[in-house]
Amino acid sequence: MENQNLTEQRNALLLFLWNNRKPLVLFTGAAAVISIIVSFLITPLFLSTAIVFPAASSNVSFSEQRNVKAAAMDFGEEEQAEQLVQILSSSRIRDRIVKKYDLFAAYDIKKTDPNKNYKLNKAYNEHFSYARTRYGSIQIDVLDESPQRAANMANDIVDLIDTIKNEMIRERTLPAFQINLRKKQQMEKERDSILSKLESLAALGVLPNDARATLYQALVDSKSPAEKEEIRKKIELNNKYGSIYDGLEYQRNEKIVKIEDFRVSYEQAESDANANFTHKFVVERAVVADRKEKPKRMIIVLVSTVGGFLFGLFFLLIRQRIAELKLNA
Repeated sequence: MENQNLTEQRNALLLFLWNNRKPLVLFTGAAAVISIIVSFLITPLFLSTAIVFPAASSNVSFSEQRNVKAAAMDFGEEEQAEQLVQILSSSRIRDRIVKKYDLFAAYDIKKTDPNKNYKLNKAYNEHFSYARTRYGSIQIDVLDESPQRAANMANDIVDLIDTIKNEMIRERTLPAFQINLRKKQQMEKERDSILSKLESLAALGVLPNDARATLYQALVDSKSPAEKEEIRKKIELNNKYGSIYDGLEYQRNEKIVKIEDFRVSYEQAESDANANFTHKFVVERAVVADRKEKPKRMIIVLVSTVGGFLFGLFFLLIRQRIAELKLNA
């Protein structure tokens, strides 16, 4: 019984299709023709792709304890890849690409439009995409109606990775370097002040502690009264200023040690603030596409044709059902 009902329903559907073949063909044909026309009116877009790996390290270490995982030759891991995607998606890169290639004009957006930024961001996100691959690399895809411009923009984005990240690092490291520089200059100024005082005492005749002890032996060994008087004056002078000289020598030695210990910190801060590092490994640069990526005209026509047939079928079924209800009313 069930098979008989299915057969009857199938036959009824086939009969309905046959009886309404002309309007169905009309709907389907119209959808096909319209989709063909529309597909040729859509501006073709060309795809250029670049692939980069994030680098694990972005600084030079002056410390003797070197982190093996942060070696400059190592590829970055998931964390570095996520950071790189965020940088690629940032307005720092978008604004430079928009300005260089005048994407307002390319996307037909008037700069006087009150919604220009919204429209630009929407168009930009439709033409630019950044995604991690299963291998941990970052794929940069750029769509544009000009294949040459698409390749140029993709390669410019690759080059901007280092520029933008170095700028971001410098925004943080430059103040730290300036603090270290001021501290270094202050320590050197204090050292020079101590050295100046030592030189002044030495000019008066004050001797270092080890040389000072020899004055008494020189007094004993002196032969003439004039020589003895001269040595006595030196002894009196050194007794008066010797402790000051010793204190200054101690401060000088301490300051020199502190400056030497501080040197590593200062050189690290200077390197971080002034050096330009490479933060990625370029696996593949973008090349000019030789065939369009969008639109897929065959798919558009096929989907539209099937959609036109289904729309016509449902329209005719609904029309027939309405006619039956009116007839039975």
